[in-house]
Amino acid sequence: MPNPVFAFACIIATMYGLAFYVLKGGTPRRLVLFVVTSWVGFLLGQYIGDSLQLDSLRIGTIHLLPATVTAFALLACAQLLTSQTSLPVTRR
Repeated sequence: MPNPVFAFACIIATMYGLAFYVLKGGTPRRLVLFVVTSWVGFLLGQYIGDSLQLDSLRIGTIHLLPATVTAFALLACAQLLTSQTSLPVTRR
């Protein structure tokens, strides 16, 4: 049986990834990318919050503010790296 704190953190991170996918759209591969990226960002933010002892917006042992900020920062980076920009076509 998983730890309830771990399960709650996974649910929150998954919701962040799903919400970002709903806002930005894309293929099912991008859905998986956004969910995994939000998990990694949430875990990294949790580690940063724990290391720096940031207690703002904390739910139990989850450092929600740094985890949320880091998750959305990584989601924005993933969006920028995977966005398809159309280049102008030159005809000669």
